[in-house]
Amino acid sequence: MAKKMFEFDVSDYNRYFALLSRAAKGEVKKAIAQWFEASGFEFLRVMQDEIIRRKVVDTRLLLHSFEKGEDENVWEVSDGGLRLEVGTNLAYAEYVNDGHWTCKKGEIGRWVPGVWKGGTFTYVKGAKTGMALKQKWIEGSHYWEAAIRIFELTFRTSVERKMRTWGEAYFRK
Repeated sequence: MAKKMFEFDVSDYNRYFALLSRAAKGEVKKAIAQWFEASGFEFLRVMQDEIIRRKVVDTRLLLHSFEKGEDENVWEVSDGGLRLEVGTNLAYAEYVNDGHWTCKKGEIGRWVPGVWKGGTFTYVKGAKTGMALKQKWIEGSHYWEAAIRIFELTFRTSVERKMRTWGEAYFRK
């Protein structure tokens, strides 16, 4: 199963964090962990916004996989809160993002069971009605790359602002 992940890693700032930790006697590490968690939530929000903005066909599973604690969501904290990995384990997230063929290699078509309501098709396993798909390339929405570009711009600014704030707060006499 393919994973889609984005990793927050500020290990390049370990020396700075060590100075701050000594100055704050550990308080700064807690502040960093809280800021990281908030940044993780912000990343998930940006990802959901891009999925919606790009009108990605979704059964709500994709959007929900970008919510902390939901099925298929990835939210892993390590290194004492200095590393946060967020993303999705949802199998079709990669296909929606990167693009995919409607049928497996060598097939000229396939049947998808389900029902039509107006112009909306809903997959229903075992339904007697459905639709026939011909072999065709479906272009990806590239929501992942767009969301990362957007988030990286705001994250970089946030890191710089937080470094100044923590420096002023924890190095004052």
